[in-house]
Amino acid sequence: MAVRSLFAGAAMLAMACLPMAPAVAKPAAEWVDATTGHRVIRISRVPDSTSLYFHQNSYTPQGDRMVVSVPGGIATIDLATWEMKPLVSGPGITLLFTGRRTRTAYYATQLRNDASGPSTIHAVDIDTGRTRKVANVPGGSIGSINADETLLLGQVALGEGGLRPDGTRQDRRHTPGRVVGPGEADYQATRADGTPYSFAEAKERRLNERLEARIPMEIFTIDLRTGQRRVVTASTDWLNHIQFSPTDPQQILYCHEGPWHKVDRIWTIRADGSGKTLVHRRTMNMEIAGHEFFSTDGKTIWYDLQTPRGEVFWLAGYDLTSGKRHWYKVDRNQWSVHYNQMPGGRRFSGDGGDAEMVAHAPDGKYLYLFTPRAIPDVADIHAADADRLIVPGTLEVEKLVDMRRHDYRLEPNMTFTPDAKWVVFRGNFEGATHIYAVEVAKK
Repeated sequence: MAVRSLFAGAAMLAMACLPMAPAVAKPAAEWVDATTGHRVIRISRVPDSTSLYFHQNSYTPQGDRMVVSVPGGIATIDLATWEMKPLVSGPGITLLFTGRRTRTAYYATQLRNDASGPSTIHAVDIDTGRTRKVANVPGGSIGSINADETLLLGQVALGEGGLRPDGTRQDRRHTPGRVVGPGEADYQATRADGTPYSFAEAKERRLNERLEARIPMEIFTIDLRTGQRRVVTASTDWLNHIQFSPTDPQQILYCHEGPWHKVDRIWTIRADGSGKTLVHRRTMNMEIAGHEFFSTDGKTIWYDLQTPRGEVFWLAGYDLTSGKRHWYKVDRNQWSVHYNQMPGGRRFSGDGGDAEMVAHAPDGKYLYLFTPRAIPDVADIHAADADRLIVPGTLEVEKLVDMRRHDYRLEPNMTFTPDAKWVVFRGNFEGATHIYAVEVAKK
């Protein structure tokens, strides 16, 4: 017995000396969506945490971490364990995006309490937390960084205006009893008789006011090596939605903002100001195109197309090299505020919309997974000019998340994780604003 106890004690001592396995982080909450059958997790633990806008990169080049905004600063998320860690804290920090070449997050701090005034751009190492100043911006806002992280892309209004860059008023008053949280817009307008427009109608009014103000604007770059500021294009049209290609360091996508049925919206241009091109030209009254974004390989521009507005819906693609166009038919209930493409291009996601939005969908408050299907030529008989025509298709639809309790004033802005296994999005269906992820595969 004594010998057996001796050996047992020695074994226990040896086990105690072994290094402990690291604890595996768990999401704040998880469940299987009763409507869709997909696993959903809540990543954030602190209310008012938000992910970035749908076309802004938030992932490291290696695809292991993402950056998000939290009250008082920026945090990282380990995509293997869902562990959140603080990265930068302090007043007035605005997370911008991550780099595509280095493990760097970029953020802005305002030099005064003015979102369009002078700011400083900082870079923070996602692993070490070391921060450095990389640029001074005399005015306007920075919206993107190019693929090799040498140029920042910004926009600035040069005149005085009473509207914010999104068209909302500087002195906006919130609906009584409603608190507008991070990432939410609060559009309000009244008719001549004093009755209020709906949220969607008020947004259109504000967008039109901003467009008609004809405020001089510039899109500019700042060279992170030299500090040089260069104007790419200028206009009294409202320039917005600026973004660099994820792969071509010189390719820029931007829009002429305003009511979509009134503007020629989607444009490309090179960083030196050359090659300005209108991507989609309207062919019918009330046709709209917008919420444009690059494919993950940078070869295609995708966008929401409606022919006409609110009636016929497409997810449309434009090949930057060949000019070839693909249009995928979208049903009314599956129309989405934003679409996004899975790495590798095999599928798309859509974040749905409520009944007040442009599609007036009676049952559209879901996150969707779309699989494109081409419409083949009948009996392999091809039209002589088929190669020059739009390639039509349809979308197979799968619901990912039931969003019927979500207030769509907070747009979900979903993105695929780099391994294409999850879709990350914002939500307020539990009350507070949080960051969530839904698993693409069903269990």
